[in-house]
Amino acid sequence: MVLPPVAVVAVFIGFPVGTAIAYTLGKVGGPNSTIALIAQRQHVAHHGVTTAAYREVLGNPHVRTDLYATIWVTLVAVACVVVLSWAIALYLRLSDSWIARVVSALSVIPLFIPVVIASYAILTFYAATGFMRTLAYHVGWHSFPTLGYTLTAVVIGLVWVNVPFGVLMMSSGLNSVPNALIEAARDSGASLPRTVRSVLFPMNVIPTVIVATFTGIYCLGSFTVPYLTGPSAPNLLGVSMQQFFGSFNQPQQAEVMAMIVFVLAVGIGTIYVWANVRAAKRASSTS
Repeated sequence: MVLPPVAVVAVFIGFPVGTAIAYTLGKVGGPNSTIALIAQRQHVAHHGVTTAAYREVLGNPHVRTDLYATIWVTLVAVACVVVLSWAIALYLRLSDSWIARVVSALSVIPLFIPVVIASYAILTFYAATGFMRTLAYHVGWHSFPTLGYTLTAVVIGLVWVNVPFGVLMMSSGLNSVPNALIEAARDSGASLPRTVRSVLFPMNVIPTVIVATFTGIYCLGSFTVPYLTGPSAPNLLGVSMQQFFGSFNQPQQAEVMAMIVFVLAVGIGTIYVWANVRAAKRASSTS
């Protein structure tokens, strides 16, 4: 029963990943022979493997700066998405007003807006001649910062793209908490912050981990938002990969960057797996 999907994953994901890893280690034959014919600054392993490509990429100060920028943007974007998603989902869980229904509808609107359009909208608002600076100038604030083509604009774009998923996941987790538990905590004299801390948060850990990990993996490999709204340097590794592959004709170096992003994503995915295994053990011990 599981053989067909496993075979599809092995052929269309496992095989390309394996050939890419081999290429970064200097194996230029077989499936890598075609791209090796046109690549520049290529490191070839005549016997065994070589890590020269990794040493070159990690020794490049511009690539290291892009790596640090990628990690910094990912951490900030994940923190913002988790906080905003929790705040919106908690408000929707505890309120049944018309304002809550409007907020619920507005929070999922980015799902239906293409990333390219959202990126250009961010520039329209935050560029040097954008709406926010124009509005600030007319009210007498002449020092309003220019956020367009900065890493701050990249963070804004990534938060905009990922908040709807976060709100849906958080809302699903919070709505699964029985009202009886919340009412019991309030009847026992617990304040609203104490109820959230002692009841809602512990029962919503897995959705929180899912939102954080999926957002982190998305940010690590993002291309459209940083390419359209970010600076020329430093930028995220997704943009740097495209430049090394397409502009500099250095596919081996681009695949090394892809391996670095892959390792970071695996680290984030490990947190997700650990949280699910821990939750499963806790559920089995209490059943």
